[in-house]
Formats: sequence, C-alpha cells, structure tokens
Amino acid sequence: MITIKEDIQETHTFSLLVDNEAGVLARVIGLFSGRGYNIESLTVAEVDKDSHTSRITIVSKGSPKTIDQIKRHLERLVPVHKVTDLTVEGPSVEREMALIKVLYTNENKEEILRLVEIYRAKIVDTTDRSFVFELTGAMDKINSFIDLLRPLGLNDISRTGLAAIARGSKN
Repeated sequence: MITIKEDIQETHTFSLLVDNEAGVLARVIGLFSGRGYNIESLTVAEVDKDSHTSRITIVSKGSPKTIDQIKRHLERLVPVHKVTDLTVEGPSVEREMALIKVLYTNENKEEILRLVEIYRAKIVDTTDRSFVFELTGAMDKINSFIDLLRPLGLNDISRTGLAAIARGSKN
C-alpha cells in the first residue's frame, strides 16, 4: 500500500505576534473555523505594553499541505506582525500548566501522593476528601499524570494551553 502524503497528520505549534486590540483573537479564530482547521490549544497574553502587542500560541494538527496553508493564511491577517512555526524553525521551550482535582479514599491516598512526588506536582488545595494539584511541564507529561490519576478518583481538570517560545537568540 502506498502512503499518500495528505494522510500524514502533523502537530505544529505556531507563535503569532499581534496587535493587542479588540477583535484580533476573533479574526484569528475565524480563520481556523472558516476553513475547518482545528485548534488543539490556544493561549494569549500581552507581551509588550509599550508596543501594545500580544503573543498568541496555537497548536493545530493537519497534513503538511494544511499546515502550510494555515501559516500562509495567518501571515496575511492584518493585525498579525509575525508568524513563527516553532515546530519547524528550530528548538523551542513549550510548557503547559494544569490544575487537577482528585477525590481520594483512605485506600488510595498514599498511591496518589506517590504519583504527585514522582511527577513533582504541587498540592495547592486539600480537603478531607480531595486534593487539587498544580503540574507544569510538557503536554505529554501532563497527559501521562492525568491518565494515571483517572482510575484513582480524577474529578476535574483545568488546563492553560501551551505556552511556547523559541530558544536561543531568535525572537
């Protein structure tokens, strides 16, 4: 069987430097929804008050052709100053933060606390029946921690989405 290149799905992280003004995020999201592209993770924050710019970090998945189309469409949006495909353009640092609530019993409390120690999560809240943990790291690390907690009483999750930045002297 011949593998068609369009069947290959790649995950890419895009970093956009944009004007910090009303409607910019809506235009970026509209680009994705209007063309049927999925956003797997999205974070936005102001990065420079003086120049009124924000960074939008978007994780999306698609064929190589789709990924190329996404980048070209983003570069044409008016409020976008710069688009960087961090997946292609060299090494980057990527982190996510999650708050994870687990309901525990006397029987599984020690096992949960051992996992917390192994993953270096922080206990940020505790009651007589629950813990809330904070875990920061790569998406795979957080996913692994969550998967291990599922059978132990996982109750709720809140994730920030991926924050990413190029390594070294690139900006």
